[in-house]
Amino acid sequence: MRWDGFRKIRSRVCKRLQRHIFSLHLDSVAAYQTYLIDHPEEWCKLDDICQVTISRFYRDKMVFAFLAETVLPVLCQQALQQGRQEIKIWSAGCASGEEPYTLVLLWRFYLEQQFPQLQLNILATDTKNDLLKRAKVGCYPFSSVRNLPLDWRETAFSKTDETYCLQSDYQQGVHFQQHDIRQAVPSHGFDLILCRNLAFTYYDEVLQTHVAQQLIGALRPDGALVLGIHEYLPVQYPEMELWSKRLSIYRKHH
Repeated sequence: MRWDGFRKIRSRVCKRLQRHIFSLHLDSVAAYQTYLIDHPEEWCKLDDICQVTISRFYRDKMVFAFLAETVLPVLCQQALQQGRQEIKIWSAGCASGEEPYTLVLLWRFYLEQQFPQLQLNILATDTKNDLLKRAKVGCYPFSSVRNLPLDWRETAFSKTDETYCLQSDYQQGVHFQQHDIRQAVPSHGFDLILCRNLAFTYYDEVLQTHVAQQLIGALRPDGALVLGIHEYLPVQYPEMELWSKRLSIYRKHH
């Protein structure tokens, strides 16, 4: 991990770490460093402490607008020309399911009628089991769904008190799986991969390069890779071109 990547959440991670050090009855970071040497299994706990989740539906709506208006129609046309019946998508670092479910809503309200022959097949992965359990339930506070268009929210969710639960019909096609982006990719042949505000923010360049190679290898020719809007690939890859520089969306050549 790289210190610069934690600029926005640094204080939160430091407070987490301070609480953890206190819970171990240690009196300093130096003492915790010694503890790490003596207890190598503690590195997994430290890694977990550094993983801060910030997620909501329709995050960076201009990204989803570009996907709906430009990227997905092209990918759908390609799939039809190749005689395929599905669009295969990977949402890496999906947290509580907000990103993959946003893609489902985008498809259902914007694209499904244009491409009735196709279905979405979305793999949604995260390292944390507790987040994946919440994702499978599909219930959220208003703060998570407030960016959605009002008609989407009213149609796709059932509201109880201040909790919005995504109706089961809008959860179809999303498959959740525990996975660490630093490990081997869980599948290949994706039309679209989203890896936003994760590897290319928090990891050092060596690990970024490793992750980038894995993601690119998992894409179909002409597939799309979406990073966070302030992220970019660590080196130039001849098979990748920018589809949108402003939105950090790349396209893979044949």
